[in-house]
Amino acid sequence: MKMKHSISLFLCLLIFSQFKVSATPMTDRSSSSSGISDSLPLVLTKNRADLIESKLRHEALLKFAEHELPDNPKEWETYRVTLKNEILKKAGVKIDHNLPLNIKETGTIQMKGYSVKNIAFQTRPGVYATANLYIPDGKGPFPGVINMLGHWQKGKIDPSGPQAVGHSLAVNGYVCLTIDPWGAGERSTIHGVFEYHGANLGASLMNIGESLLGIQVSDNMRGVDLLCSLPYVDPKNIGATGASGGGNQTMWLAALDERVKAAVPVVSVGSFESYIMRSNCICELMIDGFTLTEEAGVLALANAIMPCNHQKDSNPTFFPSEMMRTYTNARQVFKMMGKENNITYRVFDLTHGYMTEDREAMLGWFDFHLKGIGNGQPRKEIPFEQVPEEKMMVFPKGQRDANVISTDEYCRKKGNELRTAYLNNKSFNTDNKKKELVNIIRLNEKSELKEVHHYSKINGWERLALETSDNKLVPVLIFAPVNKSLGYGIVCNPGGKNAISLASVDELKKKGLGIVIVDLTGTGEAFSKSDQTADKSMVLHTLSRSELWLGRTILGEWVEELNLVTGLLKSDYNAEKITIDGTNEAGLAGLFCSALEGNVDEIILRDSPISYLFDNRQSVDFFSMAIHLPGFLNWGDVSLAAALSGKKVTFINPVTMSGQPIKADKLKEFKIEFDKLRVACKQPGLTVFN
Repeated sequence: MKMKHSISLFLCLLIFSQFKVSATPMTDRSSSSSGISDSLPLVLTKNRADLIESKLRHEALLKFAEHELPDNPKEWETYRVTLKNEILKKAGVKIDHNLPLNIKETGTIQMKGYSVKNIAFQTRPGVYATANLYIPDGKGPFPGVINMLGHWQKGKIDPSGPQAVGHSLAVNGYVCLTIDPWGAGERSTIHGVFEYHGANLGASLMNIGESLLGIQVSDNMRGVDLLCSLPYVDPKNIGATGASGGGNQTMWLAALDERVKAAVPVVSVGSFESYIMRSNCICELMIDGFTLTEEAGVLALANAIMPCNHQKDSNPTFFPSEMMRTYTNARQVFKMMGKENNITYRVFDLTHGYMTEDREAMLGWFDFHLKGIGNGQPRKEIPFEQVPEEKMMVFPKGQRDANVISTDEYCRKKGNELRTAYLNNKSFNTDNKKKELVNIIRLNEKSELKEVHHYSKINGWERLALETSDNKLVPVLIFAPVNKSLGYGIVCNPGGKNAISLASVDELKKKGLGIVIVDLTGTGEAFSKSDQTADKSMVLHTLSRSELWLGRTILGEWVEELNLVTGLLKSDYNAEKITIDGTNEAGLAGLFCSALEGNVDEIILRDSPISYLFDNRQSVDFFSMAIHLPGFLNWGDVSLAAALSGKKVTFINPVTMSGQPIKADKLKEFKIEFDKLRVACKQPGLTVFN
């Protein structure tokens, strides 16, 4: 409780110094062409501080201080086991070490003193990864190293980092496996067309109960299986390395797979605190990670680890200063356990990347821990040659094996399997399903209305800012109904009030309805400057990732805010009827609010998804990052949420998860599904598709 009070004090000072507005603020909309509706006025002043970033950054600062590691071996052992199991669970790591590797070799390149094999191997049943295997000449056994990649556009074949690490390790007597990350390199949607594996594409894995981080950890564990299976590799001396996103994978693999004896994560170790409201990839997101520990706790799970960071790195998350905070705290555990020499660090005056200096430091560290020679200090790199990129491809462009599937194929396949199992249910325990939905959208700590800030009316609009117990300000406009019995319609849009058609507002006024316009967290006046981007695939990306780190979801935040607004309308305005009219993701928030809280009489969803099933890679960015919910298809689907509401639900122009229109025959199938689910849940109400 003391921690929450400190947040409140901090934010109250910020709120009342930055957010009190003048009686006649400027508006941000021009009058409608009909002349009936005036422009929608602002609630909060312009040029204000970024309340969302300030709130979450402050929360992260306190979280860092909260996650203190045990200071005695007995407590650490308990903490270590619990933490490891929680990470495996939260990340959705799925691993079968007994699954045949079925290594498929498609070519060999003979180099001076070593060879490079182009291979594919089975990581999951029927799912294969592409990789390059660097093998020194001779019988061995040699130490083995798995080399994991970040966001090199061409994956393992890129000479600027991945290739260089493999060649350097091979000429120095190490077997190196360089694997294409899930969804990248030769594992992209179209073979030979390299793409970014994150954003909405990578985030789609969450909807089927997995994560890009977890699925990469699974792949990399299978990579260790492969190294340990080779007769010329010493399974007792396995190392792991990688840069940027690959360095992140290195840290997690070293923490979760005890076979990794030594690790070198490059330009990647920072702190979980520094991830909050910073721009990083979804592949670096540990869902609910900040509710479990700080990054020092993960680093301390490794057998031996040496982060290498760069002074000129442009990403604040990877600044050496952030790494040092984590290193210092993790080092106390190594020291307590009598393994102080198993952790160190290097800082170089370089930009972001995996450079010569990093490779020389890596060689010295691996020599000491995997070969038992030297003292762990960097040593001079032996010169090596690069190989033309096309020769490092496992398959000729456009001709890869069908078992090397992409993210979209995997999400579609698994999603269909989950939906088939879900739709075969004849009945549901509605109370249990509601509790599960609370956990899915992460409503475990409910927000309460702390204070309502009233501002002067403008053109008939009441202007309110709802201050919440979790220190948010929710801007609200209210236009009174002609007759109280007509009720209120809450209108919300992920684009904020500016995205709401003034013509539609005019229509509501003509009907005499009360109108409530809400700018939900991250939208409209409640936006965060850190989330502004011209890239559609990154809309609400930073905020969504940050909330997930902290154990929340954007949709969950919106459900809480809509519930506060409905509560206010009931208590202060004696509302007899309440409708939520939401567009895109906001429509889903209205539906979930109705399913869980029951204060809503009708829900209208405009251009919202009728199912969470992945359907189209090309238009995967139709919705923002806010739409993704970890494990939603494992729980059920949109039809179950509609059934649980027990109210009238109207879909206007329902679409797929990629925004594709739904044909009439398919819409009939969904109508049957939604009706069937209401019967299975024994709930009243009706679902209408327009």
